[in-house]
Amino acid sequence: MLLRVLAALPFIGILLGIPFVNRVEPLVLGMPFVLAWIVGWVVLSSIIMAIIYRLDSSNRQIDVEAEEVRP
Repeated sequence: MLLRVLAALPFIGILLGIPFVNRVEPLVLGMPFVLAWIVGWVVLSSIIMAIIYRLDSSNRQIDVEAEEVRP
């Protein structure tokens, strides 16, 4: 359940958040606010996916098998 909620966050942030932040001012690092919002969510999406990867129990089994193969 937690993994599915985490996976839905980038979708909600990028697609459903745009109508609420669709403005040019203020400028964030020289970018219009809406562009900074999208860039921020792209970065957050990769962080969230890394967290999901670490929390997913099926990936733990793959890591254990990979360690057994190494000399």
